Amino acid sequence: VVLDPFAGYGTTLFVAEEMGRIGYGIEFSERKARYVKGLLKHPDRLLHGDSRHLGEYPLPPIDLCLTSPPYATYNEKDNPFTDYSEKGNGYTAYLHDIRSIFTQVARLMKPAAHAVIEIANLKDEFGITPLAWDVAAEVSKILRFEGESVICWDQYGYGYDHSYSLVFSKKET
Repeated sequence: VVLDPFAGYGTTLFVAEEMGRIGYGIEFSERKARYVKGLLKHPDRLLHGDSRHLGEYPLPPIDLCLTSPPYATYNEKDNPFTDYSEKGNGYTAYLHDIRSIFTQVARLMKPAAHAVIEIANLKDEFGITPLAWDVAAEVSKILRFEGESVICWDQYGYGYDHSYSLVFSKKET
């Protein structure tokens, strides 16, 4: 069972179906959720909702969380978790929400489960936001950081030519 708490345009869910896996996702944007549901073999597994309330949804125990959260810079004015449709509370609040979401993900994870987060540091006219490193630090408070893979891109729109796949496992209790 694979979970993508930030399903977006459904890439994780489509690949899960193609590989014979059971994919679940949460997507805040009603427009994106409606579009993706129209293409999935199992549209009922994509929930239109808010990942900050992940624990309230009827999701099964998972083997893998594979996702790319919405990005935020130090200067982000809008809330990434509302598809940038509402005013945000700043970068510190964003990181707090990331930790909260992955606390809820951890509760769904089976003992041998992993979480993989694709994310990048960001460079813009205001400077550098070490988003990947900050997210890694927050999620490491909940899950065990296992390492990273660097993904190089021909074109990448965040000021760098690469992103990271951060790999985590469930901490032993």
